[in-house]
Amino acid sequence: MPSPDVAQSAAAQRPLTSFDPQIRRLLAGMTLDEKIGQMAQPDQEFLKSPEEVKSYFLGSLLSGGDSDPRAGNGLTAWTDMIDGYQKAAVTTRLRIPILYGIDAVHGHNNVIGATIFPHNIGMGATRDPGLVERAARITSEEVRATGANWVFAPCVTVPQDIRWGRTYEGFSESPDVVKALGAAAVRGLQRDSLDDPLAVLACVKHFVGDGGTAWGSSGKGMLDQGDTRVDEATLRRIHLPGYVTTVKAGAGTIMPSYSSWNGEKVSGSEKLMTGILKNEIGFQGFLISDYAAIDQLPGNYKQQITRSINAGMDMVMIPKKYVEFITTLKQCVQEGQLPMVRIDDAVTRILRTKFALGLMNAKRSPLADRGLHNAFGSEGHRAVARECVRASLVLLKNDNQALPLANSAAHIHVAGKSADDLGNQCGGWTIRWQGASGRPTDGTTILEAVQRAVSPKTRVTTSVDGSGVGDAKIAIAVIGEKPYAEGMGDTADLHLAPEDVATVTRLKNSGAKVIAVILSGRPVFIEDILPHADAVVAAWLPGSEGDGVADVLFGTYKPTGKLSFTWPKASSTTLHRGDAGYETLFDFGTGLSY
Repeated sequence: MPSPDVAQSAAAQRPLTSFDPQIRRLLAGMTLDEKIGQMAQPDQEFLKSPEEVKSYFLGSLLSGGDSDPRAGNGLTAWTDMIDGYQKAAVTTRLRIPILYGIDAVHGHNNVIGATIFPHNIGMGATRDPGLVERAARITSEEVRATGANWVFAPCVTVPQDIRWGRTYEGFSESPDVVKALGAAAVRGLQRDSLDDPLAVLACVKHFVGDGGTAWGSSGKGMLDQGDTRVDEATLRRIHLPGYVTTVKAGAGTIMPSYSSWNGEKVSGSEKLMTGILKNEIGFQGFLISDYAAIDQLPGNYKQQITRSINAGMDMVMIPKKYVEFITTLKQCVQEGQLPMVRIDDAVTRILRTKFALGLMNAKRSPLADRGLHNAFGSEGHRAVARECVRASLVLLKNDNQALPLANSAAHIHVAGKSADDLGNQCGGWTIRWQGASGRPTDGTTILEAVQRAVSPKTRVTTSVDGSGVGDAKIAIAVIGEKPYAEGMGDTADLHLAPEDVATVTRLKNSGAKVIAVILSGRPVFIEDILPHADAVVAAWLPGSEGDGVADVLFGTYKPTGKLSFTWPKASSTTLHRGDAGYETLFDFGTGLSY
């Protein structure tokens, strides 16, 4: 069932500006050091101890992609760590709790045992705002179980070149899909009211145009953190709509991008951050810079700080250099380079979200509700993730009704490097920043799901390379990309790995009916296997619940997913959609059924 429209949902959210009278009273009694502390966000990995939360009056901390508790990646270790920092914060003079931010981009993906949902590219294929909202609500509950109260999600990028390694973080190449699903994700994370004990603060990212960078414009030579070279009308038409709808849905924070627009870094652009986002769209929350992003601005450190904050940045993510940042920011204010009115505006915006979350309510503890541990990674949560998986699968080819499979077949052979690899199935941003092959967390691989789906009399065999088919009349090949994330995922070559092609070819030569399941963070070139596969399923990066794939393969559910990205031919001379030389294999919206 689709969720209520944005206007209806947003009506339930109390306007953030409604807290301003209380904030003004608090602000009047704050010292400059206390205000600056609210604007600083170090990575907990680099703090010397929780005592620094007190000594620097820190308003926020984060865990970056690989910033884990020293005691390990388990639920209790995360909860103990975050509660320890929160306890330090509430012993300061003003007793202002911290915001603890984390990249929960497809579930609470840093924590072993969490429910891992499909990445956004798969959720985009569902076209279902209600399902996206339900997944986000579960994510919010599992995040709150660890004591964190802020997630750096959803990503409302609109990728235009699938060579970008963050393509899978976007719902679609279409702004219409992105704006609907981004708003749904905000509704799910922030619930009907931020005051809900299960709500977390959403952070919409990465404002604006990060999916439109030109090939070769990045300092790394490819796309990530590059330059979006389009006119303002194009920027507004393609890349801005997701921010309009998420702001209307009540998004409390937004993260400006590392990328540039026509040569100017977004994190230093007053026109974009203040002119368009705050003044024109009416964003009432606060802006948080990306990881050490202000270091990429021109000039010395004082100039970088003053440029970004004067342009509208409210909180600065400075993972390591927090002491230098705090000291330098104070000097900039004392020397008149940053007016107090701008500092007070930034702190007001930050405090709005803390009041809205109920953190300033003396009758409520800011610590984790450990009763939520009982539902963390629970069967109920995983059932929703399984539903997301089956709704995200896109059937691209189905010759001679190769699918659905009969679960009573005498012998099924499951092959491929990703058939029994949960890490490949989940992709990047899973326990590790770049992800990792193997079994990084709990879940069900596609091989395990097939074994569970078939009748007790069916023999299921397996091999990585497609050998050993024997008398099996059905062969399932699970192939595709290995995990990657930002930066490392940029590539000029989207061909399937040679071993993947060899696996499918070997299966076909055995005489079996071949079902190819493609795990990938973007469309990849599949012409080398198309003649050898009777059916092809784009499964994207489905996460921890491989049973959702088996549900569709065996016909328990019909495939309903539709391509949220155009699928190009390998003969394309460019992969920037719309440019001359781009050739289409499967159109946007393609998706067969039974």
